[in-house]
Amino acid sequence: MKLSRRKALAAMAAVVIGLPALAACGDDSSGSDGGKTTVNLGFFPNITHATALVGLEKGLFAEKLGSDVELEPKSFNAGPAAVEALFAKGVDATFIGPNPAINAWAKSKGQAIKIVSGAASGGVSLVVDPDKVKGLDDLKGKKIATPQLGNTQDVAIRSYLKSKGLTADKDGSGDVSVVPQENSQTIDTFKQGEIDGAWVPEPFASRLILESGAKKILNEKELWPDGKFVITHLIVRQEFAKEHPDLVKKLVEGTVASNDYINANLEDAKTAANAQLEKLSGKPLSEEVLDSAFKEIEFLSDPIPSSLVTGAKNAESIGLLEPVDLNGIYDLTYLNEILKAAGKPEVETS
Repeated sequence: MKLSRRKALAAMAAVVIGLPALAACGDDSSGSDGGKTTVNLGFFPNITHATALVGLEKGLFAEKLGSDVELEPKSFNAGPAAVEALFAKGVDATFIGPNPAINAWAKSKGQAIKIVSGAASGGVSLVVDPDKVKGLDDLKGKKIATPQLGNTQDVAIRSYLKSKGLTADKDGSGDVSVVPQENSQTIDTFKQGEIDGAWVPEPFASRLILESGAKKILNEKELWPDGKFVITHLIVRQEFAKEHPDLVKKLVEGTVASNDYINANLEDAKTAANAQLEKLSGKPLSEEVLDSAFKEIEFLSDPIPSSLVTGAKNAESIGLLEPVDLNGIYDLTYLNEILKAAGKPEVETS
């Protein structure tokens, strides 16, 4: 983290100082049948999850995990669904946004997950039908889509609206009707005129703009210090981490390697991410959408803890989260070991 953000992170010191390292746990990485160990890795088909998309397409995670591990990628529309799968042991680790990670921590009373690495910052916008919404002061009475109730974008818009003196109730009523729906559905409902706009991650914001004539009226990074906020980080099941600490470290290695690859080979990374999206949906993004989406996102290993704290406070303020103690939610031990070994600055935690 940048030194200028030390003060912003001071409140987060207790979260990450003095945590028991996952590395201290025992290791049992053999499969139950004596064969390969299966690692179920969750992610979303979003450009904000390009760390996962590129890492999978280029074989970076498979390479780090090794030949004794069977990697099983699992795609989700939004964070709450990924958390449900994690609680059901359907995934061992997943790339996810901050608010669902907070919810998982709160619901399990700190027993379910650990955040072990950052992945991306930015890449979220409020886009609208310019014929129906002229600007931010024209949102009252409008219908705005988000990916899922309680996901990171859903919390962000409800908190933003509250800061402007507008209500957005969970049942869709209020000054502004916030309508949670799958991102792919939002593309269609916007075209059909059933919604007036959407607060969505990339590439869906760019798709709405370039394919359907939407207008961006707010880039979420404008609401955050230095324009940085965690949009994607990597979490692991604590039970999995205790059983396979070596595999957790390898997943973090894959995450760092993938971000390094994106930042050093941007054009090829775009192609790789698009190839994964085509496999998932049957159709790749246009070059124009792909370029637009990538421009909005910064891929970095820093999980930006201060923004997680703010996200939790925002969720509490709108009634989507009971007050929660985040002490212990981070274990950046492996991340900092990897960064130090590569001669890179470690992620500061205070």
